This record gives sequence, C-alpha cells and structure tokens, in this order.
Amino acid sequence: MGALYPQFGTRNPTPAYVIVNFDVLDEEAGLAYAAVAQQSILDHGGHYLVAGATPKPVEGTWDSSGFVVIEFPDMDRIREWYDSAEYRRAREIRKDKAQVTMLFAEGTPPEGFSRPA
Repeated sequence: MGALYPQFGTRNPTPAYVIVNFDVLDEEAGLAYAAVAQQSILDHGGHYLVAGATPKPVEGTWDSSGFVVIEFPDMDRIREWYDSAEYRRAREIRKDKAQVTMLFAEGTPPEGFSRPA
C-alpha cells in the first residue's frame, strides 16, 4: 500500500506512461474498444494526457493516424491494467480492427535534464 500512497511510507512511485500509435480500420469497433479501454484505464488509476490526437510529423516518418499518451502512478499499475480481464476484453474487441503500436515507459527525467519549475 505504501508504494501507491506515499503518506503511508516507502518511496514515492515513479509515474509511468503508455504511449500508443494507432490506425483504426473499423470505426464501429474502434468506438466500442475506446469505451471499454477508457473505463479499464480509469479503474486502474490511469488518465489520458493526450487522446486521439492526429500526429504532425516534423522529422522522419509517421505511420499512424492517431496518438495516445496515458499516465499511471507507476509501472506496476500499468501491468495490472494491461493484464486485467477488462483490458483483455478491450483488446479482443480491437483485434484485427486496428493497427496498434504500444510501449510502456517510466517518466522521471534523468538528472540534469529539463524539468518544469
């Protein structure tokens, strides 16, 4: 409990992010997936930082039409969400109906990098 609630002791968790590039192939399935996925994200402590944005490449190439960034309290919460029955259901809805690239990343910048004041 302490890892999720610093006031109870232990260390302060490092925020972690889910970064997704996607192309929806079936609009109806995409909307059904989004509804189930969004609820599962909220149920596991996540929240959207960027949702459904159309990327505007400035360097290199970009192969998707949508982009999502989701923040969770820590990497453990991401794993719990991703492996949950609710999100498995969302993935089944999405199967063969969208092209998706997803990655997980912890979010604390290295020492010496810019941080907001």
